[in-house]
Amino acid sequence: MADAFRSSDEFDEQAHQLYNQGRYDEALEVLRDGLAVYPASVELHVGMGYAYLAREDYLWARAAFTRALVLEPNHEDGLAGLGETLARVGDKEGAVKAFDRTLELGFQEDHDLMLQIGRALFREGLLAHAHRFFELAASAEPECEEAAACMGYVSHRLGRDGAAIFWLRRALAIDPTFTEPRIYLANLLYDRGESAAALVHFERTDPEEHFDELGLFRTIELKKTFFRLAEDDGSLRPWYQRVSDLMTDPDPLDELLAEIESVHNDGRVKDPNQLELFGTMLTELQQMQRRPGVRADHHQVVTLGGQNFRGTWDEILDQLKAADRTGPTQSMTEFMRGLALRGKHETGVVIPMTDAEAFIAGAAEAGVLRIIT
Repeated sequence: MADAFRSSDEFDEQAHQLYNQGRYDEALEVLRDGLAVYPASVELHVGMGYAYLAREDYLWARAAFTRALVLEPNHEDGLAGLGETLARVGDKEGAVKAFDRTLELGFQEDHDLMLQIGRALFREGLLAHAHRFFELAASAEPECEEAAACMGYVSHRLGRDGAAIFWLRRALAIDPTFTEPRIYLANLLYDRGESAAALVHFERTDPEEHFDELGLFRTIELKKTFFRLAEDDGSLRPWYQRVSDLMTDPDPLDELLAEIESVHNDGRVKDPNQLELFGTMLTELQQMQRRPGVRADHHQVVTLGGQNFRGTWDEILDQLKAADRTGPTQSMTEFMRGLALRGKHETGVVIPMTDAEAFIAGAAEAGVLRIIT
């Protein structure tokens, strides 16, 4: 009888706490108790769906989300949960339809919801759709390092390295201690053959911050090459130790699950080169349509700090120089040379200094800024 005096919100809050602790079975028990008292509670049905989803009980999750949406067809969390469940069972068309419904209902400004949906789409390889939702998340909350990092991951997977470098560096500009995008950026630069630039970022990480052997091996290799270290150099010991910690004998069950995870529902093997270092989590940002009356020689760029500049290439270059901390005391040549050197140091990209347009295009390729139009 004590449960009869508890509100549905209290049941939901208790279940939410258990869910966050990974105690999904206990969360389900609390939710069942709550639904026995409040059978029409949409939030409790949605909670059931996410608990089942976490346990990978997809049929039960789908049923729970469906019940919630029968009670409230436009419930955004119910739509997102149903979409994620459908994506997991291979119904990508149904998943996208559910996710798009949240946009039709006007939830573009819900930064957390857009990130959640973007991650679900990214995990299932629906990269163009994931890019769309990550971009909405980044627009809704420009200072969110998670959204910027996710834009970096998806841009790289779409083959747009310049955009990927910009967004990963944007995430680090927001939070320099954010390790995941830094390691991702270092690996991306290594794959591009920019070893010195990769080492710059690997050097800013600690061995304990790595959860994948790849970055560790590459850090050891680059340290030995650039600093001419012997195999048994003491400074490498923590890196070797971290490799040893991670390279334990795999559990047979884990190997079986990994094999299952490597295959799509239709039997196709997933792309082995997929770069998803931490399970974190379109082409270039879609060209914005020019408004009538806007001159064709006007452009817009965004810097790592989130500043927007508009005008001709020469005007934008002047604005970049004026906004730079040391720009006012430098000549234009000195400013361009300094920015080019910083870009080369951190990304390995050579930024041409022949004219404003080439310089800005090179800076975008180096991830120093992003060209919108």
